[in-house]
Formats: sequence, structure tokens, C-alpha cells
Amino acid sequence: MPTAMRRERERLRGLYAVTPESADTEQLVGRVRACIAGGATLVQYRAKSAGGALALMQARALVETCRPAGIPLIVNDSIELASAVGADGVHLGRDDVSAREARIALPDALIGISCYADPARALSAARDGADYVGIGSMYPSATKPGAVRATLASLAAAREAGGLPVAAIGGITTENAPALVAAGADMLAVVSSLFDAPDVRATAARFAALYPSLPAGRPDVRSQPRPV
Repeated sequence: MPTAMRRERERLRGLYAVTPESADTEQLVGRVRACIAGGATLVQYRAKSAGGALALMQARALVETCRPAGIPLIVNDSIELASAVGADGVHLGRDDVSAREARIALPDALIGISCYADPARALSAARDGADYVGIGSMYPSATKPGAVRATLASLAAAREAGGLPVAAIGGITTENAPALVAAGADMLAVVSSLFDAPDVRATAARFAALYPSLPAGRPDVRSQPRPV
């Protein structure tokens, strides 16, 4: 594995802020800034219902927000959008292209793969060139109300199967997050309880504090942002 990519994988720990649907780009950018100020180490732009022009505008705005802070910006679902805005990576589900195809298209990108409630999928994700996997829904989720529930044990099982960092996702709050960290979650992928909080920065800080070995607040700026 190239040294640069190994360093990026080592950064995959802590609060993973996943954006909600929003037509208000200015508000969205402001909340992402608050997440970063609170200690988020990764941001994913997720906008299932945004049209092409809006998604392009918002993704570009978030790259411009995250990059100076040294925070990787991951685009959900679309390698085309990730490439168009120079994002740092892409996160893919079962209905998207494979990690192998994404690695060919985006050789230097961070690639995340959803494994849902099946930790065995982490093995094929690793073989295909993924950098991390997502497991969930851990708890009932307003974002995906019909999602199959994953167990706490599946977090460690996914890490053992693929040897990759594991992001827990689905219904995560500051109250239930400690159990996920104790069970082996390298990252906490959070949408509603973070972005809907009255104080986004303070809530991000509470999540970030569950990983005490990480620097408090905004991480160091990367000297050489890695283009896609």
C-alpha cells in the first residue's frame, strides 16, 4: 500500500459527519464548519434527492470548506460527482459500482463500502481495494427507517474479516455512542443527532471526546491536499 494512502487510512478514526438533505447550501456549509470545529475527522456529502446542479454546487462548497481544515470530503454514491469536484473519496452502497471499479476510476481516493448488517462483506470490500467499511443500522434510524439492524458484535467481526477501519452508522446519539466505541467502532457516522442538534459544534465535540487519543477540535491541516 502506498505510504500516502496508509497515512490516510490511519486518519479514519473519530466522528464521521454525514450531511442531511438540505436545499440551503449556506446553512449546510455552516453546520459542516461547526462539525469540523467540534472535532469531526471526516465529512460525507450525502444528498439522495439533490438535483445535479445543486449537488455539484454543494459538493464544491464542502470541498472548499473541508480542504483548508485538512478534513477529507467523501461523496456518497457518485464517483462522477466525486471526480468533478475533486473530493477526497467516495462511499458506495450495494446498488453502486464496486470498490474495484471505483479504485480504477479514482486511484488515489478514499473508498468506503456499506456492509449493512453483514460483516462478511468487509472481506470482499478489502480485496476490491476499499479503505473502510460501514456497518449498520446500529439503532433505529430516521434516515433509513427500514434498515436491517446490525449487532454490536458485527463491528468487531467486520474489522476482523477485512482488516479495515469500521464506521458504525444508524441512529447514533451521544448516549448510545460509547457502546459502539467500546465494541470496536473506529468511526461514528452520524447524521440527525449531529446536524439537528441545537449546538452542532458542542455535539460534535461530545462525539469526538469518545476518541481521546485524537487532538481536540480541528485536526492539523494537511500540507499537501491529495487531489482525486
